[in-house]
Amino acid sequence: MISQSVVPPEPGAPAPLVLRHAAPYAYDLGISPDSGPVAMVEERLPFSVRVVGDAEALHKAVYIRHAAYARHVPDLARNLQQPEAADFADGAVVLLAESHLDGSPLGTMRIQTNRYAPLALEESLPLPPELGSSLLAEATRLGVAEGREGTLVKTVLFKAFYLYCLHSGIDWMVVTGRAPIDRQYLRMLFEDVYPERGYIPMSHVGNLPHRVLKFEVRTAQERWAKVHHPLFKFMVETHHPDILLDMPVEDSEPDSAPAPVELTAPLQIM
Repeated sequence: MISQSVVPPEPGAPAPLVLRHAAPYAYDLGISPDSGPVAMVEERLPFSVRVVGDAEALHKAVYIRHAAYARHVPDLARNLQQPEAADFADGAVVLLAESHLDGSPLGTMRIQTNRYAPLALEESLPLPPELGSSLLAEATRLGVAEGREGTLVKTVLFKAFYLYCLHSGIDWMVVTGRAPIDRQYLRMLFEDVYPERGYIPMSHVGNLPHRVLKFEVRTAQERWAKVHHPLFKFMVETHHPDILLDMPVEDSEPDSAPAPVELTAPLQIM
């Protein structure tokens, strides 16, 4: 959950803490190879991914979110020029990818769990019992900058989503994907929640038809390894110190609280 000093949300318990992904061995991420811990390769990125916790970071996340949606769904984008109530909900975090070169925003994603309230997609359809009784996390408002780097940013945001769920005890990751974005999730081994229903209008994404997909966190590494998934090494065997999932510490001084976010001058994406 974003710091309450950014914009006054409804009171409630904070989102679960998530530890920084800084494990030197695959064993620390839940892998239990028969031969013992497996050393991981460290890879640096030209950008970082962190949890939004202040007005400046939220400003960047909202800007890149609006810019991304304006390219593909301009009608919906008109409602995304300011932070949404869901950005401040209990059990939700907003991720921001920022360039190391100049601090410009490159991508964003919001993760919301069902620890405190139903997921956004549940406004449009009920989930089956096996999911309804599980701990879920939904990724929404995914947006990346244009250009070749956007593909890498999207992949790293997905890894951050996966690591967040892995360390937070989430049972299932769920997403809604419009065509052709849904194919990207299928390639990551997501599965249809309702195979027989196909594309379903989703109220939280402008009633556009989306496919509802699920991904079991506990079995992810086993399933990726079984099919020799091309992203297995990236997702499991590579340590990315630029993925920082520490929850921000709220400022204890009320007088130093930042003002509510207002989008005035646009941020330039380099």
